[in-house]
Amino acid sequence: MHTPTVLRRITLVAIATVVVGTFASPAHGETRLRNICRLKGQEENVLRGLGLVVGLNGTGEANDLPTMQAIARAMELLGSPVGSNGLIDPTAVDELKKIKNASLVLVTASVPATGARRGEKLDCTVSAWTGKSLVGGQLAFAALQGPNLRDRQVYALCSGSVNVEDSEVPTVGRVHNGCQMEQDIYTPFYLERDGVKWITLVLDSHHASFHTAADVAGTIASNYTGYYSPDALRVEARPDDEENFVRAIDATNIEVRIPDSYEANPVSFAYEILELTISEEDPEARVVINNRTKTVVISGDVRIGDVVVVTDQVVIEAGLAADFTALDDSESANPSLERLVQQLNTLKVSRQEVIDIIQRINKAGKLHGKLIVE
Repeated sequence: MHTPTVLRRITLVAIATVVVGTFASPAHGETRLRNICRLKGQEENVLRGLGLVVGLNGTGEANDLPTMQAIARAMELLGSPVGSNGLIDPTAVDELKKIKNASLVLVTASVPATGARRGEKLDCTVSAWTGKSLVGGQLAFAALQGPNLRDRQVYALCSGSVNVEDSEVPTVGRVHNGCQMEQDIYTPFYLERDGVKWITLVLDSHHASFHTAADVAGTIASNYTGYYSPDALRVEARPDDEENFVRAIDATNIEVRIPDSYEANPVSFAYEILELTISEEDPEARVVINNRTKTVVISGDVRIGDVVVVTDQVVIEAGLAADFTALDDSESANPSLERLVQQLNTLKVSRQEVIDIIQRINKAGKLHGKLIVE
């Protein structure tokens, strides 16, 4: 005998006892600028170049011109050229094609935001362009250029044993400390214009907004106005002039002039600026869903509009209580998504179904917040 499915009903109305806690004034904390922004110029850079992995157990492949050229170049450097003027001797082509223990690879290395100095060693990543596996291979050589692709200068040389970390992806590996810097890479944190030094604060993507940029500029202005002479400020006479000592350029960038008293020590000024604190703004109303891990992260005040959702096991009615009376004019009858998720969890609704319900509400245009699906 078939047992009928019992539908469980969730009615989400903004009941007074719930609203009291939900609409309490949010507590505003403080954070240091270094937690939400960085200095322009302090970015990670990627060096890249082609290399040759040898010592493979029959999993390499030289049956293409770039790999044969790499092998020929290696043999030339070791005193056994197989051609001239960068060209492979046609009679050697058939022999090179038979090589199965070598693979042409792309080699990359990340230079930290603070830069790197000659002689310093970094890890590098090796990705095969030819061949089936890099297991057991040895990176014979690679000359890394960049990060600007038009910059042909060699910044680092790479070699060493290739460690394949994921057996399911045998064509990618790492060489620990296999990249040795041959040139210094500096990451200057200030820019000089007409004899005046400037730093630029760059808000990270999760905090970038006009509101935050204006708050940062205002905080710096209130703390450092006394460090500048009236001739350097010109704030009242020419508010849009580039000689203002601090200004928010857009929602991400804030320019700050280094005072004359810090000209010989800009590092101290940058340190002090990054240690300043500002009030944290209300978090953006957003929902982040990770379909792989089946997790839901809710930040800010995410609300649900008038909507009814019916699934095989649950009926959800949100914001449909006609007899609701708000506690004051500033309150909304729209229930929170957090409250819905809590009730679904109480009913032991699966995480996948919770995710499906949230996406259906969003598709209906009733999710008052940004939905991000990873």
